[in-house]
This record gives sequence, structure tokens and C-alpha cells, in this order.
Amino acid sequence: MIIAVDEAIPFWQEMFPQLGQVRPFAGRDVTNRDIRDADALIVRSVTVVDKDLLEGSSVRFVGTATVGTDHLDLRYLETHGIRVASAAGSSANAVSEYVIAVLLVVAGREKWNLAQMSLGIIGAGNIGKKVNLKARALGMSVLLCDPPLRDLTGDQKYLSFNEVLQSDVLTFHVPLTFAGPYPTWHMINQETLERLSPRQFLINSSRGAVFDQDNIKIALQEGRIAGAALDVWHNEPKVDYGLLDLVNIATAHIAGYSLDARIRASEMIFQQLCSFWSESPSWENRRHNPETMQIALDRKCQGEEILLSAVLEAYDILEDDRKLRTLKGLPEAEAAKGFDRLRTEYKLRPEFTHFAVQLNSHHRAEAEALMELGFQVEVSGAGSGVQ
Repeated sequence: MIIAVDEAIPFWQEMFPQLGQVRPFAGRDVTNRDIRDADALIVRSVTVVDKDLLEGSSVRFVGTATVGTDHLDLRYLETHGIRVASAAGSSANAVSEYVIAVLLVVAGREKWNLAQMSLGIIGAGNIGKKVNLKARALGMSVLLCDPPLRDLTGDQKYLSFNEVLQSDVLTFHVPLTFAGPYPTWHMINQETLERLSPRQFLINSSRGAVFDQDNIKIALQEGRIAGAALDVWHNEPKVDYGLLDLVNIATAHIAGYSLDARIRASEMIFQQLCSFWSESPSWENRRHNPETMQIALDRKCQGEEILLSAVLEAYDILEDDRKLRTLKGLPEAEAAKGFDRLRTEYKLRPEFTHFAVQLNSHHRAEAEALMELGFQVEVSGAGSGVQ
């Protein structure tokens, strides 16, 4: 078996050689010639898999180590009998931690009290569910919008887009779709932006084209919304640095790039490929998990400051923001290569569960919130016990 694998997928050297000959490639540069005699193709979101790439090839299995599949021509793959595998759900916790980091950082800057604010979650699938639980741990009131899930389940907790649109913060966790009853392309556009107010904040960690970037830029310039955090961009890896200057948090499509998520994604594709070819090799992922790391908090921290300090110790989202902003001013081609490097050379961050925080009994509420966010927490003090 010949397996063509994007060289940026973690742990491919340990997994796929068990199954056959492995041929690594650069995700943005792969051509039909590179994979023509391959039996399986393993990609990331930077590779468009369609007729142009696959025509005349021997590929019978396409796996994408991503949640989304909008870079795959699913109709072509189905009609040609090519099995498709994705890593749906693998990055859900990582993205939810990213959203929590955004909320706490911006709340600290803007003096928000998150416990008095509402969060509208657009897309209540694997990621949206995790965001929901973590936002409630911060005391936020949460509104869920997922029309396909509402149609499927009849559950009235899934509100319409119009009902959720007035939330203080809107965070988007939807696939990029162009047709059907609920297309997500340019969900945030001139018309929806005109219905928002200067108190509202937007977060996009789904796909860049879910937002109409030209109109977002105008709304931010004119102060018609409170701000935005963007992890995804139109025309990646080319970024509109004029827009970047206007947003509160800007990152290079790395919201889902935790160590845990990337292990899960690679392992999911590996297992599905094994199943497709009726192979049964194994891979031990535990040795890649880090030992528990202790977080020492400033004793002067109170309330949400404790949560922000713990989260930034575990995941310094401000460093990711800084790194992307340093690309501004470079020639377009060089900046685009820099954007890709920020992704392919990203130092995978451990998720919150690998961090332990010690608090005294006066901060029991904060301890409970941190535990719900995923941290290991010990509460010290008379009669407090270990949590």
C-alpha cells in the first residue's frame, strides 16, 4: 500500500509506515503527479481534494485530519467510490478552550463581568456543546442556535438565528456551506451587521468565509460593534492586515491546535484507514501526553482574574496573537508563507486537563469554575479537602 501523507500531520512517521510505503508531501503544493499511484491520501484543510487532484489516480481512501470537509469535493469522491474519513470532534475541546481564553482576555481588557453577559453559540455540535458547558462555568447565560439540529430533534432549546443575534457575544462553530436551507457562507454580512449594536462582540473560529470580511472591517472601523476575535480568514494564507489591525484577538487558524486534539485527529484517521484495509496495527499515544504541570497564581488575584491567570498560564493566546501581527508589513508572498509556518511549526499546547491549580478555601467558586473548565484543582484550608 502507498500512503500519501501531508508532512505537517503530527505523528505520521509513527503510525502510517506500519501499513505500507509512506510518501510525505507539502499540503499546499501537492499535485496529481505526486499522488497518482497512491492507494490512500491523508490531508489537512490546506489541500483541495477534487477531480483535478485525483483524476486517473489509484486513491481509494481520503482521510482529512480536520473537523471540516469543505476542502473535499464530497460528490466527486462518492461517485468514484472513494472512502472519506474525517476527524470530526477531535478538536472540540481545544476550540472551546480557545473561546474561553478570548472571553477572559477581552473581559479583562474591557472590564466586562461575564457573569452578567449572554453568549450566542451558532452551531451546537461537538464544539458548540463544549463551549456551552465552559461558558456556563463562567456564569454566562447561553443561547444555542443550530437549525439543522432543531429540525432533526425538534428540541426547542435550539433557537433561530434571529433570536440568538442579540446576544452580547456571538461565537461561530459551523461548517462552511453554500447551499441548502441553512447556508453559512457570509452569515455575518451587511444586513446582519446592521442589526447588531456597539455592545456586541463576535468570535469566528470556524471558517473565514462565514464572515463577510469587507463588511466586518467597515463595522469595526465605524464602531458599530464592540469588537471581534478572528482565528480564520478569507483567502488563507493571505490575510487582510487592515482588518487584523481592527480586531481584538487575531490568530493563524490554530484554535484547534492542542496537543490532545492533534493526537486525537491523527489517531482517528489512522484507525479508519486500518479498518478500511482490514488491518490491525496499534499505536501507543499515552507516551506523548505531558506530565501534570503546576500553576502558581498571584495571591492578589480575585474573581475572574484567577480564571484569566490560570487560563493564560495554560494557554498564552496573547503570544499567538503577537506572532500573527508580526507578519504585517512583509511582502504579501512572504507574509503568506509566514502564516503557514505559524500553523505547520506551531508548538502544540496541552489542554487544560494537564494543569493543576491550588487555591485556598476562600476561592471555592473560582475552584469550581476552573474544574468545569477542565483544570485539576486542589482547595486548601480548614475542612476544604481535595477536589
